[in-house]
Amino acid sequence: MRILVTGGLGYIGSHTCIQMIEAGYHPIILDNLCNSKSSVLDRIKEVSGHRPLFIEGDVRDKRVLVDIFQQQNIDAVIHFAGLKAVGESVELPLRYYDNNVNGTLVLVSAMQEVGVKTLVFSSSATVYGDPASVPITEDFPTSATNPYGRSKLMVEECLTDFQKANPEWSITLLRYFNPVGSHPSGRLGEDPLGIPNNLMPFVSQVAIGRREFLSVFGDDYETKDGTGVRDYIHVLDLSDGHIAALKHLGKKSGLHTYNLGTGNGYSVLEMVNAFEQASGREVPYKIVERRSGDIAECWADPSKAEKDLDWKATRNLQSMTADSWRWQSNNPDGYPD
Repeated sequence: MRILVTGGLGYIGSHTCIQMIEAGYHPIILDNLCNSKSSVLDRIKEVSGHRPLFIEGDVRDKRVLVDIFQQQNIDAVIHFAGLKAVGESVELPLRYYDNNVNGTLVLVSAMQEVGVKTLVFSSSATVYGDPASVPITEDFPTSATNPYGRSKLMVEECLTDFQKANPEWSITLLRYFNPVGSHPSGRLGEDPLGIPNNLMPFVSQVAIGRREFLSVFGDDYETKDGTGVRDYIHVLDLSDGHIAALKHLGKKSGLHTYNLGTGNGYSVLEMVNAFEQASGREVPYKIVERRSGDIAECWADPSKAEKDLDWKATRNLQSMTADSWRWQSNNPDGYPD
């Protein structure tokens, strides 16, 4: 199968392309490089032995999309392209709605025009808002506590309405929890532009000496040590979840929704301690005020994905932190420009 991968040079997209190639799929990458670098393509080839076709372009450009579908004989789409920083979304909400919501609508419109009817969408556990309890199942009420989460929820609602009106389509919503880790080769990893918005790359940059200390946003939550608790999942487990979705649902019409997580919750300080053990480096931190839009705890019940997709996360916290450190220590400044 020939799969269009939007945002395929980003953190999750690039790892998924590698796993797809190993599974026998043929990814075609569309990326506007707003939060990624073209040098990632060389690393994908180095690790997988195959260089996917790369088109530099924006998912909001319908003409570019239609040309790709028509020229590349695309069978399905995995849609990663989106902005994902909670804090930035609070400051720049219109940017998030334009990129994440409008971008998806343009993509689906182009797919409809050319007759491609299989879509796997990169959603997020943020659509559960501040959950009343944990672990979280797919039938929990949805809401949002920040514009990033609201943009993902809006897209889910748009796709739900669209699939009802077009029942022959197969649309899969994959609600990610917190991706961490990197490829065990140390050649691919998370390389955010500017100051990292997610925990693991910030911890890694503190350990390697690029940052002085980690800011821990609040230690007064009702959790085991007062810091926020999240379900951290290895990026390769997450990537495998997309392949499982394509394999089991790619030709099965309907709207399919799955949590992709481990079912375990770790606090910020537990992650810091695990990283210090994996790296042998101290990670200094300071407790600061809570961050707007954050919640106390969030972890998945991933049993539905295991039952329907024959998928579950297999990589443990030691693998997540060791692989993250291998990437950061081998690439202290991230990817070359």
